Amino acid sequence: MGYCTLNTSSGPKFKPRQRLKVDHDPIYPPVHKDKITITILLTPFNRAALVLAIISIQIFVHIYLSNLYLSVGDGFLPLIPASVTTSCREGLVYVYELPKSFNTDLLSGRDALDNRFMISEVYANAGFGPQVSSEFTSIIPSRFVSAWYATDQFAAELIFHRRMLYHQCRTSDPTIATAFYVPFYVGFAVDRHLWNKTATPEQRDQDCSLLLRWLRDQPPFRRSNGHDHFLTVSRITWNFRRQPGENWGSSFFVMPEMQNVTRLIIERSPWDDMDVAIPYPTSFHPQSAMQLRDWQNFVLEQDRRILFGFAGATRPKIRGDFRILLNRSCEEAGPVACQSVDCTIIKCLHGSAETLDLFLNSNFCLQPKGDSLTRRSVFDCIIAGAVPVFFWRGTTRDQHSWFLPKEGKEDEWSVFIDRKKVRRGSINIREVLEGIGEEKLRKMRERVVDMIPRLVYAAGARGLGEGMDDAFDIALKGIFARFEEQQKRWR
Repeated sequence: MGYCTLNTSSGPKFKPRQRLKVDHDPIYPPVHKDKITITILLTPFNRAALVLAIISIQIFVHIYLSNLYLSVGDGFLPLIPASVTTSCREGLVYVYELPKSFNTDLLSGRDALDNRFMISEVYANAGFGPQVSSEFTSIIPSRFVSAWYATDQFAAELIFHRRMLYHQCRTSDPTIATAFYVPFYVGFAVDRHLWNKTATPEQRDQDCSLLLRWLRDQPPFRRSNGHDHFLTVSRITWNFRRQPGENWGSSFFVMPEMQNVTRLIIERSPWDDMDVAIPYPTSFHPQSAMQLRDWQNFVLEQDRRILFGFAGATRPKIRGDFRILLNRSCEEAGPVACQSVDCTIIKCLHGSAETLDLFLNSNFCLQPKGDSLTRRSVFDCIIAGAVPVFFWRGTTRDQHSWFLPKEGKEDEWSVFIDRKKVRRGSINIREVLEGIGEEKLRKMRERVVDMIPRLVYAAGARGLGEGMDDAFDIALKGIFARFEEQQKRWR
């Protein structure tokens, strides 16, 4: 069957774009407390004096707060007071105030993956990174550019910390908390020695051991033995499972105190139920539910001229590198059917205009495994409205189950092609994808676009609004449900 351009004009529509309203963030977010009402009887004169006093205080506070900023990874956010907006039926979260040596102090120094950037620049804007360059304006409508950042794939710890601090269901009273969040930037702690071949096991575990020593002294942790505690981990699980005699990563996850602590992590171990996989941060951080619906309409209606695309760096030093085969398949298909972005030339690490342009113009995007089974590019592909094509079952199986459709429904939103058949030459990628009919492709793309809200991290510290959950909201609700179910066993 020949390749045809898909007309999606008959697809489902989202609510039309309205004027955006962007919330700003307080430095000291509100916490959930009991309310006390006091009634005071005043004379008319005293009432007038009280009104004038309140107005004067409000003017002073407004002027004062306009000069205060929150710095998270050297990103500054203006302060405007917030209020509790929900009943917090799912639960309350207590955020530990750790010594800075366990989080923000770890941001000093240089990015181990790219010495051209200071960490303070890479993780500016509360972890989102710097705003994208002007070249994005030639790829997407100008109304979306403000939602795009050069976000690093390892920024989850900062993003979650900020949202936890400002969450409407955060409590300052640990005795009524449902869940306890430990804002330890363990990915940064481990990264300091990850690539140092001469580092000792003690050096690799130093920050983790000190954190657990501190945590053992906290009454909530002693009471539950960690069952109602959780943290975010911005690197893959295999960096925290060092066994005796090994010389890679930390042994953090195998330490006794961590056996009951839940880890929200970008790639989990299929054999450890304490790992819960969360989406890799992408560069798209919508400012509101309205802006996100507008983006969904945009990517759904996008005229996609290319059958499939591939963005990645080949590994010539790796024998039988599968990415080389994918590049070859793309070249054989020709530029009308396939185009690629070579990430050894174009910097794809923090998102790039070239990658976004490729995915916006492709119906399918090829997704081999990364350095491990999962890959940020999968999420970059989906938020651009393209259908991912997998070659390893483990890229999705037993991974992001809180966020992706249930297992067994993968064919509704993705394609699987056996890599062994690709290697043998017994299957042709172009022929497989051209064999997917126009009607089926339209339904798959509609399903992909419908998934986008669950995979993005909103720009606003209080989420997307209008009752629309982003990846953070889903993760925290999942934690509350998980801990409620577990209480029956450990209490």
